[in-house]
Amino acid sequence: MGVYKIAVIRGDGIGVDVVEEGLKVFNEIAIKRGITMDFKEFPWGSQYYFDHGKMMPDDALEELAEFDQIYLGAVGHPELQDHITLNGLLLPIRRAFDQYVCERPSTLHAGVESPLAHKNSGDIDLVVIRENTEGEYANVGGFQYRGFPEEVGIQTSVFTRHGCERVIKYAFELARTRDKKRHVTSVTKSNAQGYGLIVWDEAFTRIAEDYPDIETQSLLVDAACMDFVRKPEEFDVVVASNLFGDILTDIGAIITGSMGTAASANVDPERRYPSMFEPVHGSAPDIAGQGIANPMAAIMSGSMMLRFIGEKDAADSIDAAVLEVLEKGEILTPDLGGTATTAEVGDAIVSLIE
Repeated sequence: MGVYKIAVIRGDGIGVDVVEEGLKVFNEIAIKRGITMDFKEFPWGSQYYFDHGKMMPDDALEELAEFDQIYLGAVGHPELQDHITLNGLLLPIRRAFDQYVCERPSTLHAGVESPLAHKNSGDIDLVVIRENTEGEYANVGGFQYRGFPEEVGIQTSVFTRHGCERVIKYAFELARTRDKKRHVTSVTKSNAQGYGLIVWDEAFTRIAEDYPDIETQSLLVDAACMDFVRKPEEFDVVVASNLFGDILTDIGAIITGSMGTAASANVDPERRYPSMFEPVHGSAPDIAGQGIANPMAAIMSGSMMLRFIGEKDAADSIDAAVLEVLEKGEILTPDLGGTATTAEVGDAIVSLIE
């Protein structure tokens, strides 16, 4: 145990509210477990862009580098194009701190109903490892004849042998720790993207040879999307490129009940830089300011952060409290069929932390 310096970026929309509940849980667990967490909030996001013409200040990355971890709510605003918010805040942080693994678990918990027929608690228990710093989000390309009828936009995906191998290796190592099938699925589309994703496929084949104890399969992304709906119980660890991982984890969140329970971690596994923990959901402008957003994803992202920094017992305690609230089914937000507010769910989770 030690003193942990945590940078907090609430961001936009419901990010403001769900981070509030996450901090409430952190403060409770700090008291119960004797952990010291030093939080500093940064008012960056879309409102900062409206005020200053940029999502965060020029020295933001240097400032964030002084922290142990980063806790993020959500980024996005209906009056801003997503490429502005994404390239102005999220992607610079992920790249600067080499957070090349985005880990996103999808589990069907007791008390939560899947939209898929005949799926019971525990039937769906998978984790997607998304490559997080290159691939389709590399933002390499440009425009020609901008503003003219002949306008052309060129977008280039970037797949490096180094980048593919390290995230695939992480997926195999994770599979060895999970009490499941010990199975890794690679998601690709090399029949259509015959250069970059050949680099990916060949990296998967090479890494798999080092893990003879792990079963493997390679699926085209369209087949993977279909099987996430058709037979999700057959997946264990899934490793995918930046874009494919993003799409698959939205499916994973919905088939396990709600985007409101989908947590994620953007990590530098070598721990050279701060990692960042955030819910999968965005800023949800349609419900922003109504106090009905589900804070569970943000809270469980926080437990992922605690587990990453070595506070496993504290993380387990938070997860157990969340799962108890879900199983009781008495205090739930509207996305899970309840009528509770964001704060009421947060309070219920805090009351159950041991």
